Amino acid sequence: MSVEEQIREIVAKIVHVDKSLITREGTFKDIKADSLDIVQAMVAVEDTFDIEIPDEEAQKFQNFGDFVDFVERCLAAKERA
Repeated sequence: MSVEEQIREIVAKIVHVDKSLITREGTFKDIKADSLDIVQAMVAVEDTFDIEIPDEEAQKFQNFGDFVDFVERCLAAKERA
């Protein structure tokens, strides 16, 4: 399962939506996620992938694709370290 698929499953479970509704171009607002859902999703992703998502980075995410790309960059950096 790809990183994107794993994140999609995490978000879908927390927000209680079908994962097919979560697209790279979509936003948390599109799936009616509230601020608590977003925080829970971020923490779950941090725990799953053993990474840290700084608040200042999270605020830059315009859509789900940005979120996935950030996580993939973190994982690539971890592999190089």
